[in-house]
Amino acid sequence: MEDKKEGESSRRKFLLKNIGAVAGTVVGASLLAACKHNDSAETGEKMKLLDTNGKLVEVDRGHVLCCSAPTSKEVRKGIPGRHFVMVIDLSRCRNARKCVSSCSKMHMLPANHEWIKVFLMQDSEDTPPYWFPKPCFHCETPPCVNVCPVGATFKREDGIVLVDNERCIGCKFCMTACPYSSRVFNWEEPDPAIKAKYSPESSVPQKNWYSREMRLLPGYVCQGELPDCVTACPNGVIFFGDKNEDVVTNGTESFRFSEMVNKKAAYRYMEELGTRPNVYYLPYVDRLFPVERGMQDLSDDMKKAYQVKRAHLKKFKI
Repeated sequence: MEDKKEGESSRRKFLLKNIGAVAGTVVGASLLAACKHNDSAETGEKMKLLDTNGKLVEVDRGHVLCCSAPTSKEVRKGIPGRHFVMVIDLSRCRNARKCVSSCSKMHMLPANHEWIKVFLMQDSEDTPPYWFPKPCFHCETPPCVNVCPVGATFKREDGIVLVDNERCIGCKFCMTACPYSSRVFNWEEPDPAIKAKYSPESSVPQKNWYSREMRLLPGYVCQGELPDCVTACPNGVIFFGDKNEDVVTNGTESFRFSEMVNKKAAYRYMEELGTRPNVYYLPYVDRLFPVERGMQDLSDDMKKAYQVKRAHLKKFKI
């Protein structure tokens, strides 16, 4: 598969008409209910939705994709009727690391901070190695939420787990409880150049002395945009969507979520823990790239780190 242009605009938008091609011409009323009307946002482009009474209505696309700033209560509640999920196709991953850099940029992280990690994995001595992107899993039963003594970490109705850094007291209980090591702690002062108003949805501007984890940025979703980690990947590895509407997309391809996870034997990482992650993996079957491709174009320090990992993978054959 050829690398696509990194900034391709067609992959930036979470186009509802593309979803409609998979899930039908009707998009759920939940999105309409989640977003407030704004007359100045009219685009002249019409789209069909179901209203709360189950009737098919035609509205201006701008009314759906223009969301007002949510209140703190709305941030904690989430988008009604949604259940966001992510599907990662391991057969497509070549360790391009665009998901890592775009995630860091989207969250305005310092250059040396990464929220998404890409690991070199091997399940046994007799099986081949493969690249494994690991984000926060936004669990249905998140241990990090259960142990937070001040409610700084919370899970929304739409499946997204967030951290309110203004509540965080730095106890690090969430770091201890997370079995995936997805929680990290920030020790650095925030960038004074960032003047944005703080919101738990974005974690911008950054705070010091607080817990962090990868956000799906629901504000982007409400405006019809995919997370940057999805659109930045040159090989379409990461799919994002709504489990309730049974559709996921990587910006260029859209699939029914239920068919994708069933036909391709998807699994959830460390399923036995009972955390019920909202991130699903497709096995590395018929891989598009050899593993060594992912060792190219890396910094010397990163090459050394992966070489150490390779030394520990017995019978590493590429």
